[in-house]
Amino acid sequence: MPIPSDALNNLELLRELPPEHGERLAGLMVERSFARREIVFKKGDPGQFLCFLLEGRLQGVDFTLDGREVGLYFVDPGAYFGEMSVLDGDPRPDYVIAVARSRVALLPAEEARQLITRMPGIAEKVLLRLTRRLRSVSAQRTLLGMPNPGQRVCAQLVQLVVKGVDGRTLIANAPTHQEIAIMINASRETVTRVFQVLQAKHIVARDGNSLGINDLSYLRDVAEGAIDPPKAG
Repeated sequence: MPIPSDALNNLELLRELPPEHGERLAGLMVERSFARREIVFKKGDPGQFLCFLLEGRLQGVDFTLDGREVGLYFVDPGAYFGEMSVLDGDPRPDYVIAVARSRVALLPAEEARQLITRMPGIAEKVLLRLTRRLRSVSAQRTLLGMPNPGQRVCAQLVQLVVKGVDGRTLIANAPTHQEIAIMINASRETVTRVFQVLQAKHIVARDGNSLGINDLSYLRDVAEGAIDPPKAG
């Protein structure tokens, strides 16, 4: 089904488009719904659409040679994804899976390419996003090389941290223990044990769907190897 033009106001890439341009794009986009754990697209699929998350949450994942799932990134409402294949025409480099019931808007690839190449402001946003993604992938590779799972948990939390509007340090829409386990190549039980230690030390605390970070310096010190990681055993 098509999406209403005012839905573009919630999409970070498109919210500043002139109204007439936004209405035309909205008329070209279609919406699809995905159940939890349903695949949005597969690695190797053609990049036929630039995708926008309207509601829910998604995770980009890949698989190791021995079949283990590795989490790469999350997609939150308002964000776009799938831009690499739209830009270079090559197949999708990873899987995207719904980790909650989700609604996705799809813009045909040719329209997306014209939007990016003809509007410098849009192109700048896409380039900055790709740069951040490259930095994130590099940091994730470094994280996966850490020998201790407790250290990997702390390093992953540091990567996910943002500053809240009230100045609090937190992780909004914090991933589950299973999702973190997928990202750091550990078991869910191991992640849970590390969290039990962090919560007992009041380093972190649950706050609804967010995770409050009470001692970011501790997490950074563990991630950098300055102090011993929390025991996962």
